[in-house]
Amino acid sequence: MAELKRLDESLFTTASCITRYPEPILSYKDVPYQSALTFNAGVMKKDGKYIMIFRNDVGDFEAQRLFPNKSGSITNLGLAFSDDGIHWDVQPDPCFDLRNDEIIRAYDPRLTWIDDEYCICFAVDTRHGVCGGMATSKDLKHFDIKSISAPDNRNMVLFPEKLNGNYVRLERPMPVYSRGGHFFDIWLSESPDLVYWGKSRLVMGTEDVPFCNDKIGPGAPPIKTDKGWLIVFHAVDIDPERGKNGWEPVWKKRYVIGIALLDLKDPSKVIGMSKRPLIVPEGFYEREYGFRANALFPCGMLLEEDQTVRIYYSAGDAIVRMATAKLDDLLALCTEPRK
Repeated sequence: MAELKRLDESLFTTASCITRYPEPILSYKDVPYQSALTFNAGVMKKDGKYIMIFRNDVGDFEAQRLFPNKSGSITNLGLAFSDDGIHWDVQPDPCFDLRNDEIIRAYDPRLTWIDDEYCICFAVDTRHGVCGGMATSKDLKHFDIKSISAPDNRNMVLFPEKLNGNYVRLERPMPVYSRGGHFFDIWLSESPDLVYWGKSRLVMGTEDVPFCNDKIGPGAPPIKTDKGWLIVFHAVDIDPERGKNGWEPVWKKRYVIGIALLDLKDPSKVIGMSKRPLIVPEGFYEREYGFRANALFPCGMLLEEDQTVRIYYSAGDAIVRMATAKLDDLLALCTEPRK
C-alpha cells in the first residue's frame, strides 16, 4: 500500500460563496417507515417540483448510534417531493429495493432526466463485489434495470444529455491492486443505449487534487454552462492520527466536496478546478452528529432560474443537507486562483 501524503491543513476551509441551509432538510424523523440513516440523496427539478430519491438504511437511529457494529445492512431507496426544495413530503413506502440471491442491496442514488424519463444511477453491493447500476422509470414506481457493471465500480452519474450520439457517465472504478490500495480516480464512459458501456478514459486522478490523499469520486449529475460542464466531486484524505470521529471506534477519513469544470465537447478533459475544497465539514451536524463524522458526500446539484446553484449533500452518513452559491462564483473558483 502506497504511503499517505501529508496534507496542508490550511487548505481545508469552505469557500466564502457558499451559504448553508442551517438545518438538515431530511433525517430519519421525516421518514414514515423504518429508518435509521437517510443520506446520499439524488435530487432533480421537473415542472417546478423538486424530486428526491434518498438512501434509507433500515434500523433504529439510537440503537445504531450506541451499537454501530451491530447494525444491519438492509437498505432501500425512498422517494420525496417538495415545492421549495427544502421541506419534503416523503412518500409512504420505499420506491426501490433491489435484493436477490446475488445482490445484497442498492444504495447511493443519483437522479437524471433524459429522453423523457428518469434515469437513476446507484451502487450495488453483491456477494462478489461492489457494482454500479442504472435503471430508468417513467413514474418513479416501476423501474427497468438497464445495466449493472462488473466489480469494482460505483459513484456513477449520468450527464443530462447525449454527446456525439452517446449517453455519457462519470464513474469511479476501485483498482485496489494496480493503484496500491489508495488513489481511486474519476473516469468517463459512453454508451449507445445505457446497456453497453465503453470508450472509457480517465477524467481526473487523485494526484490532480491537492486536498486528497486517498480517493475521489463523482458527485451530482453535471450542470451545463456556457463555460463547460460544472461538476462537484467528493475527495477523501486520511490522517492516521485521527481517532474516534462519529459512532465507529475509529474513523480516520475526512470527506470534502470539490468543484471542477469539464470541456463541453469532450468532458473527459478538465479545463478548470478549484485547488481548495468547495465545502468542508463544519459545525455540529457535520462534525459531531452523524454515523461517520467529518464526511460530506454530494449527490444533487441544481441550477435555478436566478442562477443560484443548489448543492444537496449528506453529512455524517446520516442526514441530507443543502448549500447554495451563485453560478458565476462557482465558475470563478474553477478558473481563478483562490484567495
